[in-house]
Amino acid sequence: MTLNGHTIVFLWCAQPILQSVVAVILWRRKLHRQFPAFFLFLLAQIANFAVIFPFWLLGPYGLFFWLFWLGEAVNAVLGFKVIHEIFLDVFRPYHTLKDLGTLVFKWAGVVMLLVAVVVAFSNSLENPLVHALTTLHRSVRIVQLGLILFLFLFSRFLGVSRKQISFGISLGFGLFAGVELAMYALHSGGFVKQGIVNRINMATYSLAILIWLGYALSRKAVREVAVNHLQTERWEQGLADLQHPVPSDSLIPMFETMVERAFSRNSDLELAENHFPLKRPVNPPKAHSAAAGSKTPL
Repeated sequence: MTLNGHTIVFLWCAQPILQSVVAVILWRRKLHRQFPAFFLFLLAQIANFAVIFPFWLLGPYGLFFWLFWLGEAVNAVLGFKVIHEIFLDVFRPYHTLKDLGTLVFKWAGVVMLLVAVVVAFSNSLENPLVHALTTLHRSVRIVQLGLILFLFLFSRFLGVSRKQISFGISLGFGLFAGVELAMYALHSGGFVKQGIVNRINMATYSLAILIWLGYALSRKAVREVAVNHLQTERWEQGLADLQHPVPSDSLIPMFETMVERAFSRNSDLELAENHFPLKRPVNPPKAHSAAAGSKTPL
């Protein structure tokens, strides 16, 4: 085995050890209850290494091949769940925005699956399932990179501290996703060889695990006060109004109300006249008396 091969094996073996340390710290600090998807992702990574590494050393290669891609499928699904979990933690004070984000994530997952299937079967490849999993995996990487960019831009508006563990989890995923996508683009263009891509990806993922370890060891940060809290509240109120719209006033209900009021007023007047009839005056007015006593000319 060459020096490059030894480097890849060393980095590969170091990853489950570091992930185990992160998982133990999350368990002892009871953070696995707050981030169950991320905790399950770490356990799945450790189990995946324990299963496929012996087959990589001893064979057979065919079984290793299918176990490897099965692990990639599990990692893609759990990675997407971790993104949703971070999103829910970021928008925890804003329930309407959180509900909208959950709906968007569900549709995004369906769209990614459809795109992966269509791309896989539209190419004349020997194994469309592998191509579908590769497309799905890269789609999740794009979403992970977009999430950390979103947090960098809007963390102050949402009151998210960069010391929070949710920000650290997103930072690790976003760093690895950005490097992996860049290496894929360079390799597809023929600028970087596959061996260099594997070493850089392995080193970057180990760095991401170290970032998670540092955030797991640090004290839990408190949410910051949003810089533009009123603007965020307006977003929340605007979405709440869209979900529960106030019935708009139209001309027809207004005219109906006016007619009802007019009928009710007339009925009240008629009722008052029936109970209190007009009495005939006992003493006629003076003008009528004078007219009665005056003589009419013959």
